[in-house]
Amino acid sequence: MGEPLYDSDFYGWVNQQLDLLRSGNLDEADIKNIALEIEAMGKNLHRELVSRLKVLLMHLLKWQYQPGLQSNSWRYTIVGQREELSDHIKDNPSLKPRIPAAMERAYRYALIEATKETGLPLETFPSTCPWTYDQAMSADFWPAD
Repeated sequence: MGEPLYDSDFYGWVNQQLDLLRSGNLDEADIKNIALEIEAMGKNLHRELVSRLKVLLMHLLKWQYQPGLQSNSWRYTIVGQREELSDHIKDNPSLKPRIPAAMERAYRYALIEATKETGLPLETFPSTCPWTYDQAMSADFWPAD
């Protein structure tokens, strides 16, 4: 017997499992690996939330702490992340309760990136996120020094 399809051809395995589930052949479905993949999907959705928040918060820090370098590129990155975050939450409303923890994690990462990109010392920036999620997401919010 050869290598399991799950290990040798993931796309083929996915399509096979879809066919089995759609036809009601649950006894033949690879339930253990299906469960693992569903769990991984959930983790990826949370990681995407944190990642997008990191980019947004990092650009808001740059906007506030380097006002002389503000550019359309930064503006459009901020606007774009707000839109994509909004859509991500609309598509996955169960992530809403996880936003506070995601903001904390994303801000830690944003500090590292902002320090790297601006060349400013880490101590320049607040140690905790100075904005709420609603502020950061507001189309009217552009932090000033």
